[in-house]
Amino acid sequence: SRLSVTLSIVLGATILAALIGTLLGILAATRSGRVDRSVQVLSVVGFAIPGFLVALGLVLLFSINLGWFNATGYVKFTNSASGWFKSVTLPIVALALGTIAVVAQQVRGSVVDALGRDYVRTLRSRGLSGRRVVTKHVLRNAGGPALAVLAVQFIGLLGGAVIVETVFAIPGLGQLAVSSTAKADIPMVMGLVVATALIVVVVNLVIDLAQAWLNPKVRLA
Repeated sequence: SRLSVTLSIVLGATILAALIGTLLGILAATRSGRVDRSVQVLSVVGFAIPGFLVALGLVLLFSINLGWFNATGYVKFTNSASGWFKSVTLPIVALALGTIAVVAQQVRGSVVDALGRDYVRTLRSRGLSGRRVVTKHVLRNAGGPALAVLAVQFIGLLGGAVIVETVFAIPGLGQLAVSSTAKADIPMVMGLVVATALIVVVVNLVIDLAQAWLNPKVRLA
């Protein structure tokens, strides 16, 4: 059950970071000037703020002051869907913030590079709109590097889950790792290391398959 708790938070943070980071990266790449500068500044700020400060700030604002989400604890989805959503939203946002910044910067760089290629100019000369060129062609070429960065960030999110679960008092693998280390429970710590390694291997395999789907050159290699 602890594994499912941690995975729900880490996978949620990964999906959130991929969606928002990709959107911000595309906006920054296609709208130079104020939008581009704003996204880059926000990315630097988001990456620089420590995760525990983000978590504490979210608790103070959305739990204590507004009362929208749970400050601590975890509710199983099978017990209450709304309760589960309220218990994981703030941990997911706190965990995803830094990754959003990294993904946004990577997507921006990849899209800017792709937009300067000859095939993009050819597509535009044929009358395709800028939105269609980006969504149908550019993103497929820019998606590979972004997925590679996301795979690396997923490993970091697993480590960040330790801090987030401690702040929000969530009974996941991170909290178990902290308590096991404090008790010098070596077998449990070794088991957690093996479980984490297996998760990383599976995620890297999924990312490789996704890259092969996006880019036929990877498939041939």
